[in-house]
Amino acid sequence: MRKAVVLLSGGLDSATTLYYAKSKGYKCHCLIFEYGQRHKKEVKSAKAVARQAGCKSQVIKINLPWKGSSLLDKKLELPKDYELRVTDYGLRKAIPSTYVPARNIIFLSFALSYAEAIGAEKIFIGANAVDYSGYPDCRPEFFRAFEKVVKVGTRAGSRFSVLGSRLNIEAPLIKKSKKEIVRLAKRLKAPLELTWSCYEGGSRPCGVCDSCALRAKGFRAAGLEDPLYGS
Repeated sequence: MRKAVVLLSGGLDSATTLYYAKSKGYKCHCLIFEYGQRHKKEVKSAKAVARQAGCKSQVIKINLPWKGSSLLDKKLELPKDYELRVTDYGLRKAIPSTYVPARNIIFLSFALSYAEAIGAEKIFIGANAVDYSGYPDCRPEFFRAFEKVVKVGTRAGSRFSVLGSRLNIEAPLIKKSKKEIVRLAKRLKAPLELTWSCYEGGSRPCGVCDSCALRAKGFRAAGLEDPLYGS
């Protein structure tokens, strides 16, 4: 069976991506990152999603002591004015404080090393560039550039790979709206009740942070109830 590495955060998008990869016939190996984020609830959710999917997972602990993000520094306030910071064209007026410097570059580098070591041919990431927070490392041009890094900087990406196949990065949700992602998740039977998208780590989602606002927008547009707000 073909192998794939899946970056799993425990949120709606990454859980949907995992089940998408499984639907394509891949044996998925999940990487979960504990990188000093404000809470560990999303890590617990990621583990639960991986178990439900019957996939191997491992948690990678890394330290970013320089902070640089409100997701890493509890002294900084989380932005809660998502709608006010979006233009008529859906483009961000400014990159929000929740941006973690070079996060996807760091995560993909770990995933790339793991994929080469186990002979995986795909790395799946649940990045989205439609209904998203405006992070520069979630755009299609970023992934196109990183594909070049894979091609010239790894054995698996090389044209003369001894593994016999190229290693590619897949971002299947990159051009989908949150409504489309929610509907895809339901179709794939992803366990959305196990996911956690909120930047806060309480017993219930805060409902006002960027991530909550985007998730709510998707469920509302899809005409479905978010299981995290059910009775």
